[in-house]
Amino acid sequence: MSQDSKELYVVPAKFRKMENLHILFWLVKDLCWCLVFKPLGMVMIAPTLLVAIWIAWKNRHIAAELAHNLAIAIWILANSMWMVAEFYAVDDQVKPYCIIPFSLGIVILLYYYLIYAPLQRKKENATELKVSVAPVSEEVV
Repeated sequence: MSQDSKELYVVPAKFRKMENLHILFWLVKDLCWCLVFKPLGMVMIAPTLLVAIWIAWKNRHIAAELAHNLAIAIWILANSMWMVAEFYAVDDQVKPYCIIPFSLGIVILLYYYLIYAPLQRKKENATELKVSVAPVSEEVV
């Protein structure tokens, strides 16, 4: 059995509840955006973004989780900027700036998938190779 199939990522129930609550916050925020319900939409930015940042912080010890959760938090930031810009009819001025956080999220994930993850796999393979190869003693003839 390969190392990948042996690894398990277990999420504590309390943490999973917070992740699920985060999804609720996010959906309420976006529904308010669709319905142009400014007061609740504006209020929902804070809990949605704060919980996204909290989730990223709690998962900071797992590189894959950190990268993805940072990208999500940055996506929510850009999404919120866009929502506020539309609420106040300044989206033509603000929307170009939304490209910055959206792009930053993509850069984080590209770095993870193209640089960090392949390097980690190389390190793991090198470690497995060192462990699996036993030293050979030389016989003197």
